[in-house]
Amino acid sequence: MHHPATVGTRLRHHTRQAAASLLLMCAAVLPAAAALPWDNARQLVLVVTPDWDSAAGTLQRFERDSAGQWQAVTAASDVAVGRKGSAWGIGLHAAQADGPQKQEGDGRSPAGVFTVGEAFGYAGKADTGLPYQAMTAGHYCIDVNGSSLYNRIVDQTEVGAEAVKGSTEPMRRDLHAKGDVVYRQGFVINHNPQNISGAGSCIFAHLWRKPGEPTAGCTAMPDPVMEDMLAWLQADQHPVFVLLPRAEYERLHHDWQLPHVEAVP
Repeated sequence: MHHPATVGTRLRHHTRQAAASLLLMCAAVLPAAAALPWDNARQLVLVVTPDWDSAAGTLQRFERDSAGQWQAVTAASDVAVGRKGSAWGIGLHAAQADGPQKQEGDGRSPAGVFTVGEAFGYAGKADTGLPYQAMTAGHYCIDVNGSSLYNRIVDQTEVGAEAVKGSTEPMRRDLHAKGDVVYRQGFVINHNPQNISGAGSCIFAHLWRKPGEPTAGCTAMPDPVMEDMLAWLQADQHPVFVLLPRAEYERLHHDWQLPHVEAVP
């Protein structure tokens, strides 16, 4: 004959075991949080625009701390984007169906999450932790649909004059475009890394000619903002560039684990 206290103890023990087993089973079937392609990024440049059709926005820089949280390292600065606004580009993010889609010549800046490519400029060297390429009179970015060199910066002395024929993107605009200084300092935003013809090409962060002047699809900013950013960017920190209209940022920033920023009044 079992003592009542012993029976009760055994019942409680079995109940706890059953509960623990159930929790383990639930844990086994619950999916882990999906890894993001930019989980290894330690630096992030965030541009937020008011809406899809806005040609202006704000840029802010962030670093990931030891706890994995994004911390702002600068205040927001004004920047200019495409003259027609922005459109979903091709980058690290999953394809998005809602909203305009970036196309060659549409005057829109690519929206999404992109790796930061090499820095470039007119000077022989630059103060930056990114790979740097000094531009010469022979450097062009190929924006010609159907070209085998589409969306690539090439040197005419290496690929030949015929290969750059039709490109509207000489990288030494000071020599080819009446002293234009916009490419004096900049870096590549890796939109369309598969170089799909017609999906948009030659997307950069670069200097603006005058405050607020829109671009053909790049992101433009004042000299001091660019200089500070180039000095801060480090390739071994796997930096990413993020551009989103405000509504898309609000919809996606939690799932994409982006920094939280308040709307500009």
